[in-house]
Amino acid sequence: MSDFDKVRRIERICFQDVVQRFRLIQERPDTLREAFAHLFRKQTSYHDFEALKGISFIIREGEAVAIVGRNGSGKSTILKIIAGVYRPTAGQVRISGQVGALIELGAGFHPDLTGRENIVLNGLLLGLSKREIHAREQKILDFAELGDFIDSPVKQYSSGMFMRLGFAVATEIDPDILLIDEILAVGDETFQRKCAERIEDFRRRGKTIVFVSHNLVAVRQICHRALMIDSGLLFADGPVDEVVSDYEQRMQGSFEQRPHASAVPSA
Repeated sequence: MSDFDKVRRIERICFQDVVQRFRLIQERPDTLREAFAHLFRKQTSYHDFEALKGISFIIREGEAVAIVGRNGSGKSTILKIIAGVYRPTAGQVRISGQVGALIELGAGFHPDLTGRENIVLNGLLLGLSKREIHAREQKILDFAELGDFIDSPVKQYSSGMFMRLGFAVATEIDPDILLIDEILAVGDETFQRKCAERIEDFRRRGKTIVFVSHNLVAVRQICHRALMIDSGLLFADGPVDEVVSDYEQRMQGSFEQRPHASAVPSA
């Protein structure tokens, strides 16, 4: 994509010096006596963990961007910030457009409601009217292929069934930004092909896709750009083949502390 094309395209996601910090409690009582003693203790042992350490990047309309990195590198934290699950500790995040997210099995579903009832619940949470939800319902049912299970409580669903319904809902609302985590790995091969075809349709229609996966073949097929994350730092941002090849080489060795220097304009 040329610099001119980048300027013309709508900025969908902007991270500027984003820090995400979590407080980790180090004490865990093993007995009832220790639990009572802990209640009267004035101090609790904890430490702060930075999942993201000042990350900056921009993703524009129509881009399909992969985030690659080892487990615990900060990939899913980035997706949850974009989805609004986390509020960053520091830095600025700007999101433009409706977000459809597949970032965790069962996320956004009420376990005691049926699949059909959860379609309505998710649609309402995403800002659709009941009329708009019902207009999309049959397409969601056809894509998910859950049969009679659609009227069973989702707490009875397998991980594959959760994924089917979640993907059908997240994509049928036609979001501007689609977030996909490793959740697709739980689907069977036939359904994964259906998902790949729908993702490709999103790409053709100029939607923005952010894809997190350890399946580097899928990463290369779906995305044209990749971000490489490790230890909360951005190590690379560029064409998918170059970044994935760099990542594969680093995985065979070690990640040197030379994060990518990205320039993000001020708000």
